[in-house]
Amino acid sequence: MSGRILITPRSLTSGPHPQVERLHAAGFEVITCKPNALPTEDELVALLPGCVGWLAGIEPVSPKVILAAQDLRIISRNGTGIDNLPLDVLQKRGIKVAIAGGANAVGVAELTVALIFSALRHIPQADFGIKTGAWPRRRGRELRDRNVAVIGCGSVGSEVARMLSYLGARVLANDPLRPDIGLGPDKFHWVDLPTALREADVLTLHCPLLPDGKPILDRAAITGLRRSAIIVNTARAGLVDEAAVLAALRTGHLEGYATDVFEQEPPMDLTLAEHPRVIATSHIGGFTDESVDRATSIAIDSLLAELQPAPQVHVG
Repeated sequence: MSGRILITPRSLTSGPHPQVERLHAAGFEVITCKPNALPTEDELVALLPGCVGWLAGIEPVSPKVILAAQDLRIISRNGTGIDNLPLDVLQKRGIKVAIAGGANAVGVAELTVALIFSALRHIPQADFGIKTGAWPRRRGRELRDRNVAVIGCGSVGSEVARMLSYLGARVLANDPLRPDIGLGPDKFHWVDLPTALREADVLTLHCPLLPDGKPILDRAAITGLRRSAIIVNTARAGLVDEAAVLAALRTGHLEGYATDVFEQEPPMDLTLAEHPRVIATSHIGGFTDESVDRATSIAIDSLLAELQPAPQVHVG
């Protein structure tokens, strides 16, 4: 055996994935956490001793967990977010961190657009009403020519911006790096954050958490949004002040909130999720066949590149 590798993403512990066989074929012992659930700190502390590699998901990782992983050489994420990792501790220990950049971009972007349409046309409410014997007909709004603010234009945000532009929306994009995403000025504009918040009919989040951990959409920012704006969050729960969102929904200032992410997953407090103008999904943005395949392949490539010995070159 070449060592032990821990696998914890829910998309890989809920059932076998053919890419994992590459680890077995390379001589590694593969272990997993409890299937289809985020591992707890205690579970990670118990599983990581003896592991040289870790194919990790979005589970919070504490310094205590890393302390228990004395043989660990690499954490390979099956996504791009690493704000769940204690990066300073990993750096001190010399543990490499690898990401699967862009692997789930299309999946998350498509869910984002689906949530925007669902919120604009009140699709979940219509579906629920019919199934309970009613015939709800709430007037919706069209996406074409509507201002959609895209906050963060990395791999996911750029994909969202392109999709929305092709659908006829006016995209107001905010990103400090302003990458070239291949869109002209007729339907796409770079703006500062105050302008994005002020002008948005729909606002969708695709950025990392702020260094201080404070939400981008706090009470003041939400109050400053257009009346009847819609917020979509397929990035990170901490980007919004959920209490402020709930208050704005209750007063009618916000039209709707659509989210794929929660501070606690699954959420124990359903006050926000149960609101009739909230659309909630269970962190399924990157949970497509294609996204899982791409992310797993990239993550395993990183593990094998770090953990397999370099081939010997014989001269003679």
